[in-house]
Amino acid sequence: MAKSQRPRRRTASRCVQETDRCTHVFEIPGYSLHKAGLRTGDCIQSATFAVGGHEWCILCFPNGDLGEYDEQFQDYVSVFLQILSKPAESGMRVLFDLRLVDPATGVSSSVHSDSGLFDDDGITSGNITFMKKSELEASFLRDDRVVIECDVTVIMGTPVSQAKALSVIPVPPSDVLDDLGKLLESEEGADVEFEVEGKVFHAHKIVLAMRSQVFKVELYGPMSDKRMKTITIEDMQPAVFRALLHFVYKDSLPAMDDLGEDQYEEMVKHLLVAADRYAMERMKVMCESILAERLHVESVAATLALADQYHCSKLKDACVGFMNSTDRMYDVMESEGCEHLKRACPAIFTEIWEKAAKSRKI
Repeated sequence: MAKSQRPRRRTASRCVQETDRCTHVFEIPGYSLHKAGLRTGDCIQSATFAVGGHEWCILCFPNGDLGEYDEQFQDYVSVFLQILSKPAESGMRVLFDLRLVDPATGVSSSVHSDSGLFDDDGITSGNITFMKKSELEASFLRDDRVVIECDVTVIMGTPVSQAKALSVIPVPPSDVLDDLGKLLESEEGADVEFEVEGKVFHAHKIVLAMRSQVFKVELYGPMSDKRMKTITIEDMQPAVFRALLHFVYKDSLPAMDDLGEDQYEEMVKHLLVAADRYAMERMKVMCESILAERLHVESVAATLALADQYHCSKLKDACVGFMNSTDRMYDVMESEGCEHLKRACPAIFTEIWEKAAKSRKI
């Protein structure tokens, strides 16, 4: 029997479901005051946010929700997602994940994931036994503040099947950063070396000049010494310079998993200073972003002084906003770092009070 030949032309299709996704961060400062002032069945409501063309909010019951179960869940915190606008007649399928932010790390972890059909305004879905009050207050309450995150995915419309021919040749992803990283590690073709506190680093002039205008002037400018093979770097730690080179070649900060929380924050501050020194703007903004996410009462004053010194306007605004928060202002003003800020940067201190006064008037 002759072997049958399969058709030479092939096509494929895939079913695509349109979705809209959003994460809403619901911060509850002064949590103990809310808890003390609310009865079982009373809730705190987040601001309205939009996903999938509809408005939503998060409902938090610090002393539990009554529902139809009387008061048997009063030892629990209840949390729900609520739709505030009228969906289509057929209803709308929604996936959501209710999370709590660990105040020590700033990382959120899932507490309750679910899906629901929201077919009318006011419909809620969530968990009446979201978490025991004692567990939440022991693990997720810091500076009398709780932060809830909710990832919401709205499944929109009817899935669409898309067809395509299978004659497309896949293109591999760019590996230029991998190649540059290997070049740094191998030191092959290196034509300049830097000495930092006795530690020697080898690099490539053209790569440094391409990534930093400061390096370009230093290595190729009219005042540069073409015969100099070793450049001494003052006022910088070897680990910081190594991380700077890592960013120059790989466009990312190195992993610093071996550092503790305080050590990590201190290293990021040093990297911000190094980025400013060598006009590495993207690296500088990345450091600002990390520091803004890790603000706390004891560190915010020192971070603000750093932001002011190195002209980090966004980080400065984040610090001022953190300090002007009504539940933190007193603790920040009593901190050791704030006393230093008053003496070293009185102009910043005045600016904080002016912004605080404006916000109270609003």
